[in-house]
Amino acid sequence: MSPVNRVNRRQFISSSGVAALAVGKGSTAFGAPATSATKPVLMKLGCQSAPTNDEHLKYLARYGVKNICGYPGGEEGRSNDPNWATVDELSRMKDLATKNGIEIECVGPPLLTSSYIDNEKHPAIMLAQSPERDRDIEAIQTLIKNCAQVGLPSIKYNMSILGVLRTGRTPGRGDASYSKWNLAEAHPKTPLTIAGHVDADMFWERITYFLDRVIPVAKEYKIRMACHPQDPGVPPEGYQGVDRVLGTVDGLKKFVAIQESEYHGLNFCQGTVSEMLADPGTQIYDVIRYFGTRKKIFNVHFRNIRGHRNDFVEVYPDEGDVDLVKAIHVYREVGYPYMLMPDHVPVAKNDPEGLQSFAFCYGYIRGLIQSLG
Repeated sequence: MSPVNRVNRRQFISSSGVAALAVGKGSTAFGAPATSATKPVLMKLGCQSAPTNDEHLKYLARYGVKNICGYPGGEEGRSNDPNWATVDELSRMKDLATKNGIEIECVGPPLLTSSYIDNEKHPAIMLAQSPERDRDIEAIQTLIKNCAQVGLPSIKYNMSILGVLRTGRTPGRGDASYSKWNLAEAHPKTPLTIAGHVDADMFWERITYFLDRVIPVAKEYKIRMACHPQDPGVPPEGYQGVDRVLGTVDGLKKFVAIQESEYHGLNFCQGTVSEMLADPGTQIYDVIRYFGTRKKIFNVHFRNIRGHRNDFVEVYPDEGDVDLVKAIHVYREVGYPYMLMPDHVPVAKNDPEGLQSFAFCYGYIRGLIQSLG
């Protein structure tokens, strides 16, 4: 590697403005607790973008992404068949990643996605439709067993009815545009989804029904199950008739306590959790500590927002209200050992798939990790 391309940590710290952070009592120049500097750096740059094919894997490798969430099942990274992920299919995906110098840290199934329930191909679990939901749960159980056989350690999933709610886009820096959510501007197309009214008790029943049947299998086969929070949170009275019980920090605390297992935890979307808070710039760090010290964070969507609960935009990692330098020190402090992944990146007319924005985020996250020493 030439001197021009070699990462100089001191130069990175200076150019990123880290050195200008205020140094308070008990803090380092990074604005993080001094004790974090004594902890080893275990976290890795990762990505969950699809598809998991040779072209996209080479794109990831180009930017130093060596750990990913993989999607078996063809070019689209999805399948209409919930039992698609055979041992052979998972092995082919893993081998293809290995040939590109990439390790698959978790798997994304076509069941329990973040899609809107009216558009979901496999809605039975979230609609509490038996016997269909038992069939789909059995498919997840089979996936757990197959991942264990192939050596894929984690599965990510969602327990959502409303999908990802947004109210459009807003101009960002340069020619980029940012996704936004403003509750006051939100007008659902229909009063209810096909799920009808789903209050908190009904939602918790569906969650518990799933966890009671899946987490014991995950524990037996030592596969971490990482659930994404509901994005974004909505008022206590709900939205489109649905109470989003995983749209608050208290709801996430209740969720991880339903099954006492080291294989039951969170796909900790830092952006989504920030969206739950009145003041994410001051509150997010203690939320990371709560779940991180309990070893309930299985992967991280390391993204930033500007705003707060009910009114925010999703921005580049270096311009939001959350200090990501401080945040990464908190992940180090709690001994977080898995992936930090970009997510919901800005887009531009000449970058409609966000590949340039993802590349920017890879470099930013990689630099932050390397700056930890």
